Amino acid sequence: MRRRKATLALTASAALGGVLAPPLGPLPGSALGAAPARAAACEDPLVYGSPASQLPRQLWPQERLNYVDAWTHTRGKGVKVAIVDSGVDATHPQLRGHIASYDVTKGGLQDCVGHGTQVAGIIGGRDMRGQGISFLGVAPEAQLISVKMATRSQGNDSRWAPLAIRKAVDLGVRVINISSQSPDLPDLRKAVHYAQQHDVVIVSVAGNLTDQTRQTPQKAFPAGYPGVISVGALSKDGKLAGFSNTVTPVTVTAPGQAVISTWPRNAYKVDDGTSLAAPYVAGTAALVRSFDPRLTYLQVKERIEQTADGAQVQGTGSGVVNPLRAVTTVSTGGGAPAPATGAQRVAIDRPPPEDRLGRNIALSIAAAALTAAAGVGIAALVGPAGRRRNWRPGG
Repeated sequence: MRRRKATLALTASAALGGVLAPPLGPLPGSALGAAPARAAACEDPLVYGSPASQLPRQLWPQERLNYVDAWTHTRGKGVKVAIVDSGVDATHPQLRGHIASYDVTKGGLQDCVGHGTQVAGIIGGRDMRGQGISFLGVAPEAQLISVKMATRSQGNDSRWAPLAIRKAVDLGVRVINISSQSPDLPDLRKAVHYAQQHDVVIVSVAGNLTDQTRQTPQKAFPAGYPGVISVGALSKDGKLAGFSNTVTPVTVTAPGQAVISTWPRNAYKVDDGTSLAAPYVAGTAALVRSFDPRLTYLQVKERIEQTADGAQVQGTGSGVVNPLRAVTTVSTGGGAPAPATGAQRVAIDRPPPEDRLGRNIALSIAAAALTAAAGVGIAALVGPAGRRRNWRPGG
């Protein structure tokens, strides 16, 4: 089945980072019933997901990040996390009861794209393993705040995202996930600065490369702004996903290929995209802020960088986010905020690559030096003896 791109534009050239993949499998007609009439606020048809009964028993992002281990310390309680996106289906069983919804588009609270519901599930989908549901959010006790900034997949007002960021800050959130990519817009830059002035962690996407942008990739914003945690996508084989933008400075990576999450109408869906990688990091930031509320937004960013699993290539930043280590590692920064700089590439627990060429050159130079020194020593010993025997060096 041919994949359909799910792009949610802030401007004509800005979009959500996700790339939609097909549903988990054939969807029985009785699972969700007949297709309801499309709501007036939704201008794009919303594809169906799959029922919980089709969820696999093991989900690779959860196996890879193993964030359940961090739950012995915290599940994110006391932290408000904003999903600045396409809205959230607050009736989904794994989201119902711990999400508040707001809208800056004046188009209604409904998630007409499905994207925001996916992001919300990864950040804070509640633990329903007792009901046989294998999918788990990273910070299931965090309080989720949906601030809708898009009503359709293309052509949304570029003013909505900055308004949504400011609205989230005024609601007292501690973490904001922005799974969208945009050009460097003045209002967007000012809104991010406003959030950082209020000590809010912002997590955003490095962006996806498409057939059109692969040859001339552009830096994505707000991920490209100083102090923002920028997230690249990890593939199932542990490498950087081929669609993950490497031009945007990357802080860390997280699973972004074949990721299953919540979907409107009580369903689930599997997708690819940096949009789905960012909420794993936003959920981790919520765990960190819950466990140690004293950390500033820059210290949270630094903690997530320093505890990542190690850089690989350009576009992987400090490596794969490690929720347990991010929560439990004691900071060595002395409590002072780090300067607002772009993402740095810091390798953790891994030696630098072996420089064989440099080593061979160094060994050759050392060997030559030892040979020369030995020659001088021999000449010093043999020379006088040779002169005593009327010896001359060969011409």
